[in-house]
Amino acid sequence: MRALIINCTLKPSPQPSNTEALADVVRAELTALGVDTETVRAVDLDLRPGVETDMGDGDQWPRVHEQVVAADILIIASPTWVGRPSSVAQRVLERMDAMISETDDQGRPAGYGRVAGVVVTGNEDGAHHVISEICGALVDIGYTIPAQAWTYWHLGPGPGPDYLEEEKGHAWAHTTGRTMAANLHHVATALAGRPWPAPAR
Repeated sequence: MRALIINCTLKPSPQPSNTEALADVVRAELTALGVDTETVRAVDLDLRPGVETDMGDGDQWPRVHEQVVAADILIIASPTWVGRPSSVAQRVLERMDAMISETDDQGRPAGYGRVAGVVVTGNEDGAHHVISEICGALVDIGYTIPAQAWTYWHLGPGPGPDYLEEEKGHAWAHTTGRTMAANLHHVATALAGRPWPAPAR
């Protein structure tokens, strides 16, 4: 089984990413469950605006797209900015829109039979809003969202320290992240044994 985490931080490498630090907790649990897991930091890549799989002219999304369709489990990890997913997360979801029309030999959209979850960080409120926006988009694309397939960390409204600067709230976020990983693995395993049928025509 394979999992892909797309880190949608606004910070390019090698800057430390709070979002990646929390996503790594989920990644470690997936690895312990025997899942082959990798992480992509989307801001490091030239991902052109658009809703096609390949926008041409040096667009680096096609390589990420290959990783997405090869993964049984997808995790979108995003910071909260002005109460919303990051602009990088929105770009990733827009590029994934093309998957709705990509089908297998049985007519199933590319997202069918795959599960997804969300990791959110930020020192302001809005985590549930970010989770709902990203999950809603992933369901549209065809992904299955298991029960409690998310974790987040924040200290409430207003400015404050970042995840990497503050230990408060880590225990809850980490326990929730490990549960998230277990739920994603469980449902991905179930779908592998009994795939979704093709949509009605």
